[in-house]
Amino acid sequence: MPSYDIRLIAPSGYPHNPEAMHRGIARLEAAGHRVSGKAVLDRRELRFAGSDAERAADFTALCDASHPLPDIVLAVRGGYGAHPLLPMLDYAALGDRLRDAPVSLVGHSDFTALQCALYAKSGIVTFGGPMLGPDFGAPELDALTWAHFWRTLGQDEGAAEWATPETADLSAEGTLWGGNLAMLGGLVGSPYFPAIDGGLLFIEDIAEPPYRVERMLYHLLHAGVLGRQKALLVGDFTGYRVAEYDNGYDVDIALDRIAQAAGIPLVRGLPFGHGPAKFTLPFGAEARLSVADGQAVLRFSGHPRPKTP
Repeated sequence: MPSYDIRLIAPSGYPHNPEAMHRGIARLEAAGHRVSGKAVLDRRELRFAGSDAERAADFTALCDASHPLPDIVLAVRGGYGAHPLLPMLDYAALGDRLRDAPVSLVGHSDFTALQCALYAKSGIVTFGGPMLGPDFGAPELDALTWAHFWRTLGQDEGAAEWATPETADLSAEGTLWGGNLAMLGGLVGSPYFPAIDGGLLFIEDIAEPPYRVERMLYHLLHAGVLGRQKALLVGDFTGYRVAEYDNGYDVDIALDRIAQAAGIPLVRGLPFGHGPAKFTLPFGAEARLSVADGQAVLRFSGHPRPKTP
């Protein structure tokens, strides 16, 4: 494995589990990588990893031409905090510096809001993928998450394969994009929401009951977003509860209902979200999806990847 320069950023919540953060750093360094930006782990203001200005400055620093860019910019965790930063970022400067640079910006959950804004305002392709604490710092490192992360960043064309039983065969091409469903829905109608037609939209969420999942997806449908996509790729929906009143209604049924209403294919089983196993997926890259005999294959290219040292 090549040795990379990794810079930590903390755009959302403060690291509430320091042991996980240090465990993640130790694993990255043991693999031969150089980790900078560790000071973000000590920032704290209310529930955030520092003030809005401090967290926005993590991105401003990437525009400083007097300092070399890292190979990988890695979010330490999610939570909440990205939305206040969106109007504070210099998208023109970020686009000039990062649009064609071999720099991989990686995160998920709350990071989805920043991914949407960076793509919508600057055309920057980022990655939905693991974060320092919850993934690389997990008590047990997930083998798929670790292997797919380095494989994706090390290849000009990436791929992801997973089982999706009872899915009809299909073939589609388009822009791969998505992430946390609540973050996507919360940006609809704002200048930070990307206008993507004919895309392959992937979604995930945590602790959202089925009716809220369906309602958020109907929001995307009524806003004219969902019906313009070629396929909906369903990642992990974890940590939710159903009540007696739901009467058998669950997330699977909610997804079936929205797929029927939107008239687009639904591809389940994507390892992505708040579970331990996740692919690293480039938000904004061109991709090809094929499903045959209950097996999905997603291939993508044109994503930024670090230069091989």
